[in-house]
Amino acid sequence: MMVSITATQLKQKIESNEDFQLIDVREPDEHGEFNLGGVLMPLSTITQQSEKIHRDKPVIIYCRKGIRSQIAIQRLQEKFQFTNLVNLIGGTEAWRKQFVVDNL
Repeated sequence: MMVSITATQLKQKIESNEDFQLIDVREPDEHGEFNLGGVLMPLSTITQQSEKIHRDKPVIIYCRKGIRSQIAIQRLQEKFQFTNLVNLIGGTEAWRKQFVVDNL
């Protein structure tokens, strides 16, 4: 079973200074362009970086749309039995749609 969080819920956690780890599983160019302050661990390298992922607090994982983050969570749960991983629904696209005003 996968636990999920909305962009609104994540924003509330950030604003109330809750203790959690935020991981971005996108590629470096995407991360450089726009990110939510998460640690960059691209999906292709996530299982090699498992020792950097906390087990004692919630870990919220995000990508652009929420697909790669789901894959990352599945891999980590299967290979390393993580039980504290949370997927950001809609990824950075959902965040931008709700909280970023594009000046076009």
